[in-house]
Amino acid sequence: MRRTDYPAVDSLLQQPNLDATLKQIGGKVIAQQRLTPEEGLILFEKGELGFLGALANHVRERLHGHKTYFNRNFHIEPTNVCVFACKFCAYSRLYKNREEGWELSTEEMLDIVKKYDGQPVTEVHIVGGVHPKMNMEFFMDLMRKIRAHRPDLHIKGFTAVELDYMFRKAKVSVQEGMKLMNEAGLQSMPGGGAEIFHPDIRAQICHDKVDADGWLEIHKTAHELGMVTNATMLYGHVEQYHHRIDHMERLRQLQDQTHGFNTFIPLKFRNKDNEMSNIPETSIVEDLRLYAISRLYMDNFPHLKAYWPMLGRNTAQLTLAFGVNDLDGTIDDTTKIYSMAGAEEQRPSLSTAQLAMLIKQAGRRPVERDTVYNEIKDYTDEVFTDEELVGAK
Repeated sequence: MRRTDYPAVDSLLQQPNLDATLKQIGGKVIAQQRLTPEEGLILFEKGELGFLGALANHVRERLHGHKTYFNRNFHIEPTNVCVFACKFCAYSRLYKNREEGWELSTEEMLDIVKKYDGQPVTEVHIVGGVHPKMNMEFFMDLMRKIRAHRPDLHIKGFTAVELDYMFRKAKVSVQEGMKLMNEAGLQSMPGGGAEIFHPDIRAQICHDKVDADGWLEIHKTAHELGMVTNATMLYGHVEQYHHRIDHMERLRQLQDQTHGFNTFIPLKFRNKDNEMSNIPETSIVEDLRLYAISRLYMDNFPHLKAYWPMLGRNTAQLTLAFGVNDLDGTIDDTTKIYSMAGAEEQRPSLSTAQLAMLIKQAGRRPVERDTVYNEIKDYTDEVFTDEELVGAK
């Protein structure tokens, strides 16, 4: 479905067969009034795809027009060795089985950074397993060396799960730990490790890592230091609709306090090679409904991102008609986290031209951004050569 297929939202609400409760909720969305948790749950229970999409697209275009953001980034994954045993994870290897995984040295990670010398990348994204030997000092040293080599490169790194373990091992408070990491070069944080905040679900899928309160405290502290962060939600496994609303509500409340979140990123559970492989994955229709409801409910989050390596290019294009205004970055085949779990993209890499064309094909305006959403270049009128578009779909 392309954005031009939608009826005007005003006429949508006049449809005679529209549920009265949905009509009331739609009216609140148009009037820019906040939805309650009960109304969010009703959208999950009753909202049909076309209705949700029309409302989410209305909000998306009110906020961003047709702009769709991306950045030029690459990932460093220091290790997939991890002290935690999350049931949904196909990526990590327990420390006792570390010979099955990888562990990069500081020099090897600096070599990855140096590979991009002279290239217009703006962000390095550092995230991986929680390795007991890779402590705070190890990563502070790495960041100092990255900053010394390339001071213009924005360092986004470390989930709250990684940081919580580092701080506890170093016997420092969250406030002290975040301050030290920030001073060493950490400029922003990704949103990973949030999974589902509700304790009943967390106990089932990731019982031994930082809980919701701990995750939120680390992000709140980052915001208080002037850092921006993202937030994720892992959906489509054992959670129910009310668990999703509980998760989004906790994020929305913290955002009201700090205004430090840039982006909300729903992450689809993939069931390959993990302890939850018996659980079927959600359909594309359910994925799109989730993105649309996220855009409607998360009214204080400026951006909604679809992580294209996890969804695949075609589905990521579809999300642009369901509230999404960001497709992440070029990645350059530097992440294995989702490919190892059976994601659509097994070699996730797109050139700038390919990613811009992906956005254009969905009827949107591709705009390159930096990590904090300063606009770098609008590619709407850019003409790409066949050579630049090799491999684009």
